[in-house]
Amino acid sequence: MLVVKVLGPGCKNCERLGMHAVQAAEHVQAENPNLEVSVEKVTDVDAFLDYGLLKTPGLVINEKLVSSGRIPSQSQIAGWMEEVVSSEG
Repeated sequence: MLVVKVLGPGCKNCERLGMHAVQAAEHVQAENPNLEVSVEKVTDVDAFLDYGLLKTPGLVINEKLVSSGRIPSQSQIAGWMEEVVSSEG
């Protein structure tokens, strides 16, 4: 199970990051059909601080902050997801 969280107030950059995360999730699921992936949007500022996010948008995969203050590409996000899948075996 992958839980992906897009942290941000809902700005255009946050929306774009969310779109990339959904596309990455679809790509990873196509390669791992039994894998469950959920992509959530988090707009609560207190939650941002819980993850150590100082600049939005932020991306969290399985409770680990992997990106902040930028919009990684769909392929980069998919790579991070695949790393988590392979490390959890």
